[in-house]
Amino acid sequence: MSSIIFTPDSTTAFDKPNFSGHLPQQLFTRREVIPKCNDVLWLIERGAVRTVTWGEDGTFITLGYWGPGDVIGYALSKVKPYQIECLSSVEVTTLPPHIWHQYTDALLTHIQNSEELLSIVHRKPISLRLWQFLLWLSERFGQNVEQGTLIELYITHQEIAEVLNTTRVTITKLLQEFETTGMLLRSKRRIILRSSNN
Repeated sequence: MSSIIFTPDSTTAFDKPNFSGHLPQQLFTRREVIPKCNDVLWLIERGAVRTVTWGEDGTFITLGYWGPGDVIGYALSKVKPYQIECLSSVEVTTLPPHIWHQYTDALLTHIQNSEELLSIVHRKPISLRLWQFLLWLSERFGQNVEQGTLIELYITHQEIAEVLNTTRVTITKLLQEFETTGMLLRSKRRIILRSSNN
């Protein structure tokens, strides 16, 4: 495993509850799978991950996207198989079971985001499903720029298709339509959702 353990500094993307002692942190590289461990949770300090499962035919099913401030872990799911993939370099703080109760707000947010994504995946037509998914991503991983909201998460058309239960061709076509109508811009493989006053 190529993770590195070090002690946390005083800055973090999430206000941690007060606890005694220091919690170990780990670094993971882009595309690395966070190792299975049922007796810890991880608080994401930097970077983004996705949680996935797959069917008997090998088709990936994306269960969620998680970023700074989110708590993730194998103990949070009964889905099998289940995997946590790093979408960028990721820094996490290890949370042992005896302090999980201090992260109730983060755990509630995990449940709420999962249910919100589940509701998006079942919307029709597919164009509405895609647009609602892009809005959801922009709220979680967005940065305000002059043209609108830049989604700072790099996600391929195939990965979007896996989330929304459709084909890569359909996603590519719809994104082109959204771009043509001025709903979004694409810049250096990133998506910018246009604000209403642009």
